[in-house]
Amino acid sequence: MWIMVSLAMQEYDTAVDSVGFCRDAEKASEITIQPIKHFDGLLDAAIIFSDILVIPQAMGMEVKMEEKGGPYFPDPLREPEDLDTKLVKNPNVAGELDWMFKSLTLTRKKLNGQVPLLGFCGAPWTLMVYMIEGKGSRLYQFVKTWIYRYPEASKQLLQRITDVAVEFLALQVQAGAQMLQVFDSWAGELGPKEYKEFSLPYLRQISQKLPGRLAEKGLENVPITVFAKGAWHALDALCDSGYNTVSLDWLHDPVEARKVSDGRVTLQGNLDPGVIYGTKETITRKVEEMIQAFGGGKQHYIINFGHGTHPGMDPENVRWFLQECHRLGKQ
Repeated sequence: MWIMVSLAMQEYDTAVDSVGFCRDAEKASEITIQPIKHFDGLLDAAIIFSDILVIPQAMGMEVKMEEKGGPYFPDPLREPEDLDTKLVKNPNVAGELDWMFKSLTLTRKKLNGQVPLLGFCGAPWTLMVYMIEGKGSRLYQFVKTWIYRYPEASKQLLQRITDVAVEFLALQVQAGAQMLQVFDSWAGELGPKEYKEFSLPYLRQISQKLPGRLAEKGLENVPITVFAKGAWHALDALCDSGYNTVSLDWLHDPVEARKVSDGRVTLQGNLDPGVIYGTKETITRKVEEMIQAFGGGKQHYIINFGHGTHPGMDPENVRWFLQECHRLGKQ
């Protein structure tokens, strides 16, 4: 049983300019390692401090930071013609994102084998949402216009993102990543039929093509996880999509998820991170319920939240959560 939690300690005000911090290898490395130091012996892996929007940047799109609104694209894709005028056709991923690979190599060296280092990327559908909407959205007006009015152009864009994602992930392994994760954060905005059409095929391509690309670089294959937030209906298909691990949000019933997965993959998750706002007694109870629902955590299971932590959470409540995971997981 592993315990993996995405954490960024607040020594740095990363909300000011996370894009800028990502490009500074030393700072990104330090932020990555901070939780490992702070929660010494309680975490089983580190995930590189970066952003899912780096692939669109490699494809030629500019990302800026709003002081209170987060990252956004000032010139999003709005018409199919933008695929030819706003995107680089054959991006130099190694050159455009060299700072990311430097961060990975530096962090791997600093960790010195203490815990494995994870790399990651955004899923094609999720990146398409950002590239067309320009930022996070509540209505998804522009991207829904694309898939229902311009389905073939949508698939062309998804394919281009997928091709870059495969190369990006392979280069992360070359730089030092020992495991990988693909985040489909906006998976829940597609219905079951649309998810099978506009997301799942491209996730499958990543898992299918990556081993070959790694072999071409003389690299061994590494474990890879997929996280499709809100796509509870796709769990069976995701278990057959070529990933070693399927990460679950808190909308999943663990008992039902175990039945569906039937040992085909390792499951990861799925505690509501909001539990950390509760009392220590509540945290203990919820952790125990989660572990037991996943079969006692003895096999094919990685403890994790069902999403990332929030800046306002008390680090000592997070520590309590981690300690209880260790204690209860050994029973």
